[in-house]
Amino acid sequence: MTQRRPAGVPGVQPGDVESTYLDGLEHRMHELWALGRNVVLVWAPLKKGLEILLIPHYVLADFASDKNGGAASREFIEGVLSRPKLVFTEELHKIADRLDYEPKLIDLPFTPGKEVGLDVMDDLIKRYGISYVEDRAVALFDIVGFSLYPPLEQVTQLNSLSYSVNSAFSKMLNKQFDLSFARTTTGDGFYIWNRGRGVQANINLYHFMHLVLADNAISHGKSKSGTTPLLRTAFHVGGHYEFYQPEGLSPTIYSYIVGDVTIELARMIDKAIPGQIIVGDFKMPMSDGKAEKIQRIGPVEFIERTQATLSSLKGLELSGDGIESIKCYLTGAEGDGGAFGVSRYRILDKHGLGRNVFNAKVNIYRKGAEAIFLGAQARDLNEFDAAEEYIIARPDPDLPALPS
Repeated sequence: MTQRRPAGVPGVQPGDVESTYLDGLEHRMHELWALGRNVVLVWAPLKKGLEILLIPHYVLADFASDKNGGAASREFIEGVLSRPKLVFTEELHKIADRLDYEPKLIDLPFTPGKEVGLDVMDDLIKRYGISYVEDRAVALFDIVGFSLYPPLEQVTQLNSLSYSVNSAFSKMLNKQFDLSFARTTTGDGFYIWNRGRGVQANINLYHFMHLVLADNAISHGKSKSGTTPLLRTAFHVGGHYEFYQPEGLSPTIYSYIVGDVTIELARMIDKAIPGQIIVGDFKMPMSDGKAEKIQRIGPVEFIERTQATLSSLKGLELSGDGIESIKCYLTGAEGDGGAFGVSRYRILDKHGLGRNVFNAKVNIYRKGAEAIFLGAQARDLNEFDAAEEYIIARPDPDLPALPS
């Protein structure tokens, strides 16, 4: 039985020639995938076919944890998984030689890149593989007290949060933001990330996050039945693996993530108080799209860059009222002259392991409507279970002070 390719591949209509060719390719990929036994690492186009390197998932894990190879083995695997799946033939053979695994040839009735676009083929093939991303931002929305609600209220609260996510995404698309968001449920909330890479992609996710929170806050103010969830939110940048979980006998078209960044977010959100926005203490290399440079950016600089681009959201409407301005910042103790610094907090998880976080605020000012204040103010953090607090930065004294 032919395995149909996923619906929604850009530029491909069911029933046309390209679709027929892709159906055949998917059927062959499904055979090689062997119900999830094998993982695609890389592939290269040929004149009438393609060459592909697949290895059993357990071989991948064994190689990465090889004691003889040490850290170099894991770094090699992560390096392969972090690059595009589509490579030149020479590169494919170098990787195959290092892993001591033979690539496979797939004969096709068409020329890749001619009758069928390479990008469309890559979209199909990568569903049978695993990717590693080192510098992607991820936001976690967590519904406070979710497990205490009866099932009907749980599903309505998840639906309400899902609506806020969709509404925010629609608004950003109308402003032509470069945002290709993905999400996966945690059971009582969502992990959300931008499939794009680099500093601006991560900044766009932060914009997206506070629009979701704003929509939720407006809905919460109007709701009388408790169907709108009370949220706590965490934002972090780090590494993770991305994969397409099998659904039935084929991989889904929706990706899932797991790795350091999701682990950190889960530990951070455990300590957050209702309504709070927590930002992790990252120092990650991120690509700058304009200069094509890699820079190590931490949370203070990241939020400053985010604030500098907030004017692009001016004019968006929230509940029918246009946005006049937005302020986003990290809170801290008040210093001399009324200026506020930036506080870094040390929190301990249930295992006694520590991590640093920041408390974030977002203030949205609208024309003809009350302002929306998101996040917890510094003076409201008495219930925030932080082991220590450090003042790590103070703003330019000539800048106007922001409320904490």
